[in-house]
Amino acid sequence: MFGWMGGALLCATSGLVLLIVATATDFWMQYRYSGSLSNQGLWRFCVGNKCHPHTITLAFWDATRAFMLISILSSFAGIILELMTYSGTNRFSRSRSAGVSGVFSRLFALLGLSVYTGVTLNFYSKRYADWRFSWSYILGWIAVLLTFSAGIGAP
Repeated sequence: MFGWMGGALLCATSGLVLLIVATATDFWMQYRYSGSLSNQGLWRFCVGNKCHPHTITLAFWDATRAFMLISILSSFAGIILELMTYSGTNRFSRSRSAGVSGVFSRLFALLGLSVYTGVTLNFYSKRYADWRFSWSYILGWIAVLLTFSAGIGAP
């Protein structure tokens, strides 16, 4: 039984690390702008090797940021609660709370990535001919898969 919980905890922790990296880095999308390779994340965009904070407030960035941050917080809470199930007497209640927190983490990460995907496909694909999703975005989806695996592996 500990092996399954340990595997679920490993997937959840790995997913949390990837969620943090994906949310914090500037490589959600790459494109060509004025002849130079550019990239953007949720917090800033980079043209050439010079990065700037986003000057335009777009609702989809705010929604994606909020969903990703809530996902990180609920994932962290779920891992802490799961670790607490290994000690103490009220294991079922803590394990259930960890599971609920994990469900919220998966849901919010999925919402954030879906919002970003939909808007990027509808808006940026028309604005930039030469663009692609980049490694930060891909790490976000891998994190979702890992957190789903953690939920499947939990008892």
